[in-house]
Amino acid sequence: MIALQNLGVEFSARPLFSGINAVINKTDKIALVGKNGAGKSTLLKILAGLQAPTCGSVSVPQDVTIGYLPQQMEVADDTTLIDEVRKVFGRLLERKRKVEEISAALAERTDYDSEEYTALIERLTYLNERIDIEGADNMEAEIERTLMGLGFMRSDFQRPTSEFSGGWRMRVELAKILLQRPDLLLLDEPTNHLDIESIQWLEQFLASRAKAVLLVSHDRAFIDNVTNRTIEISCGKAYDYKVNYSHFVELRAERVEQQMRAWRNQQKQIEDIKDFIERFRYKPTKAIQVQSRIKQLEKIVPIEVDEVDKSRLNLKFPPAPRSGDYPVIADDCGKAYGDHQVFDHVTFTLKRGEKVAFVGKNGEGKSTLVKCIMGQIPYTGTLKLGHNVRIGYFAQNQAQLLDGTITVFDTIDQVATGDIRLKIRDILGAFMFGGEASDKKVKVLSGGEKTRLAMIRLLLEPVNLLILDEPTNHLDMKTKDILKEAIRDFDGTVIVVSHDRQFLDGLVDKVYEFGGGKVREHLGGIYDFLHARQIDSLSDLERKVASGQSKPNKTAVTASETAVEKQSVATPAAERKLSYAEQKEMSKIVRKAEKDVTDAEKAIEEIEGRIADMEARLANGDASAELLSDYAAMQKKLENQMSVWELAQQRLDELKG
Repeated sequence: MIALQNLGVEFSARPLFSGINAVINKTDKIALVGKNGAGKSTLLKILAGLQAPTCGSVSVPQDVTIGYLPQQMEVADDTTLIDEVRKVFGRLLERKRKVEEISAALAERTDYDSEEYTALIERLTYLNERIDIEGADNMEAEIERTLMGLGFMRSDFQRPTSEFSGGWRMRVELAKILLQRPDLLLLDEPTNHLDIESIQWLEQFLASRAKAVLLVSHDRAFIDNVTNRTIEISCGKAYDYKVNYSHFVELRAERVEQQMRAWRNQQKQIEDIKDFIERFRYKPTKAIQVQSRIKQLEKIVPIEVDEVDKSRLNLKFPPAPRSGDYPVIADDCGKAYGDHQVFDHVTFTLKRGEKVAFVGKNGEGKSTLVKCIMGQIPYTGTLKLGHNVRIGYFAQNQAQLLDGTITVFDTIDQVATGDIRLKIRDILGAFMFGGEASDKKVKVLSGGEKTRLAMIRLLLEPVNLLILDEPTNHLDMKTKDILKEAIRDFDGTVIVVSHDRQFLDGLVDKVYEFGGGKVREHLGGIYDFLHARQIDSLSDLERKVASGQSKPNKTAVTASETAVEKQSVATPAAERKLSYAEQKEMSKIVRKAEKDVTDAEKAIEEIEGRIADMEARLANGDASAELLSDYAAMQKKLENQMSVWELAQQRLDELKG
């Protein structure tokens, strides 16, 4: 359908990629992968006709239509959501208007045998046939199905597009592109602005209803579920594999290993031939054999080994200054916008060193609560930061806030202070901005490179509370793994807002679920949370929240609903026996719950001992302001620790019950 022939791109006389040859067929579902800055987005722009290659060509048949969704784009704000999406069907709506005009004209005419009347009849017939072919009767149903699949509610249809955030307006553009049903869909990081439920809907749409698809995404599960072919851009070359991403990773490693083995064997063969030639070059009796070896050497075709990209991000957060035992304490916290209550009665306590995840559907208040913690917006209730808490905040749109007119070096130089200014080049080199890359304008960087640049700000000053709002957007898979390892090694407290299940796995030890105006606490990692809820994915959770199947809680934050409890809802205990693996997992969960109770009781005993000492000093007449302040703080600490114990004991009772 579309052919790429010897395609190449250069920036400032330096090649980005070259010699790309490929054919995109009518039913191909292709994942375009490679590290940040390899040229993936550039290749999509060339296919979309928005950028010209330095060399080579792209052959697109005249009747082939292409839909392109970039990472960032300007969207119109002059109409309502439904009217904006209807613009896709502008030609169809114009034909329907013509049909109405012709029908009205025919109703007034009586010259049934005239040529003009016959011409109008033929025109009306043609227009009706085109309307039937293009599915006008299903237009409104298709619009509604697509918008709701992408997370919009019916109540949103008449809202002006200017009321929606940038992420939601990107969904509007995605809906318009999907409704056009182009022959080739070019999607650049389409999941960055979607929640889990919408990602699943898009997966199903692309796999079952779309024609050809070429997409860039760093969501492994998404590209595995959608694609059946993988094209990798690495070190300026393209490698084409007729498999999905998971199989590509295996085949890529096997291919390089086989090439290296064959290359080593060939090098040994060449050395042996050269040794023979050198040993017998001047012996007349071996002249024929020497000439034969020389000809053999000339005929050898060198084996090429795929160049392996060995560049690596060196990411390590500075040691965290010691904070108080409880960096964040929320008590009956709430936030509303007008009549819309985002969440209410939120009560929780974060311990020093904890790593927690905020999960849930878009619009349920994850980023809003983060802004409350940051003190950026007003709220009801109490939200207290602990002693000596220093926050490092990575906003969801952090990369977009960078000044595109200045260089990479100047971006960091503007915010660096003290001795750090002497180390800017070293820091940039650790983030793969070494050499000439540090002099690039920010506006020419890829989305992942901008995210890496924005991440450097977090390293300029030591912090002990990291708040990361969708930090993996635009990052390639290798960089995501490195970021995950750096967060895991960080000795401070971490809050991660993310919908990336693989990124959260093994990283967090507590999950806060946002939904229905409530925030529910679940002890354990992301898969402990999923197992306890007897679901296979976060999207199942969101469907249950949306349909009211999730069990309501009397308080805003409760311990995780246990696997036994959920199992009793799904099937009676008498009808289902736990497998050995499930029994083993349940025993592990019970032991952890018992340890949590014991730890909480020890902490309470220690606090009560300190309070008793303070009361003895007060009884002896020591009523200094410092002692009274410490006594009040210790009472509050005891109250919080009692809440921790109650949650742990409740969970243990449920598990044993």
